Amino acid sequence: MTAPVVPGLAEALEALPKVELHCHVEGTMRPATVSDLAAANEVDLPVADPTELYRYDSLDGFLRVFWLVQSVLVTQGDWARLAYESAVDGAAHGLVYRESFFTPARHLAAGRTLAEVVAGLDEGLAAAEAETGVRVALILDFDRDFGAAAAEETVDALLALRRAGATGVERVVGVGYDSTEIGQEPGWYAEAFRRAGAAGLRRTAHQGEDSGPEAIAACVDLLGAERIDHGLSILEDPDVTSRFVDDQIALTVCPSSNIRIANAFPTLAEHVFPEMRHRGLLATLNTDDPALTDLDLGREYRAVASAFGWGWDTMVDIALDGVAACWLPDDGKAVLRARVEDARTTLRPPPG
Repeated sequence: MTAPVVPGLAEALEALPKVELHCHVEGTMRPATVSDLAAANEVDLPVADPTELYRYDSLDGFLRVFWLVQSVLVTQGDWARLAYESAVDGAAHGLVYRESFFTPARHLAAGRTLAEVVAGLDEGLAAAEAETGVRVALILDFDRDFGAAAAEETVDALLALRRAGATGVERVVGVGYDSTEIGQEPGWYAEAFRRAGAAGLRRTAHQGEDSGPEAIAACVDLLGAERIDHGLSILEDPDVTSRFVDDQIALTVCPSSNIRIANAFPTLAEHVFPEMRHRGLLATLNTDDPALTDLDLGREYRAVASAFGWGWDTMVDIALDGVAACWLPDDGKAVLRARVEDARTTLRPPPG
């Protein structure tokens, strides 16, 4: 059972400066943009009303919707529009810094280039930053449905862009992988992650929604993952949990998404996020695919505060954990940390 958010807390949580580490840029696409790009690129949609697209009842159903959304992204300008709108929409709900996933596998399979994807994303994000001040770095996500060889080819293409000094490539700070976990082994992707790590790219991995804690540990041991995206099953193994606590390996948790997309828990109040934090895990709060789940970062903060009965200081601490887990250098983290701590005082709601 959820508790009402105290008066003033909802507004303060909306304005609180926030860092987000688990958000897929394709999953931020406005329904109107889906419709516009589908018409421009002659992509047939199964329904006339694009808002009806965002309906599914399982992770596999969600992935089919996600792939359809990806299919309307054809030109560099399409990616630029998506990126711009994604950052502007985030800024409206307190976002100040994001490390955003993009998954180019289907684009590349259609014969298009990684260079145009990266350049388009950079163009849109630069425009949004100039307008709102929001900074967004990029994480290239390998789609496990395409297999390990495709991941290796993609990281090689990214490294070639880096060597060439291609437009926007400096914005790509890391790699990860996503899509279904079932029938997959982390070790299959070790070479792709090794090449990325050797080039100085950071590494993260979607794991622990449909796999056990042993797979989470394998991502660290075999892939060099510095963060785990989701990681819901980690508490099933005390040893893995202790390791993550001791080493402060972050989990980028998306509570509402885990309910709406993965059906991992009956209700938000039954999510393991509070227990993760109680155990000392560095568990951060994120939206995952906000447009596809009728969500935004401010609403996620309010929902979590309500579901778990958390007050202002706890929610500010959660925001600070996002800063701690991000991949900015120490001086960049210090700036964000100071901004959040200042908001702790200046935005504090009255007792209620």
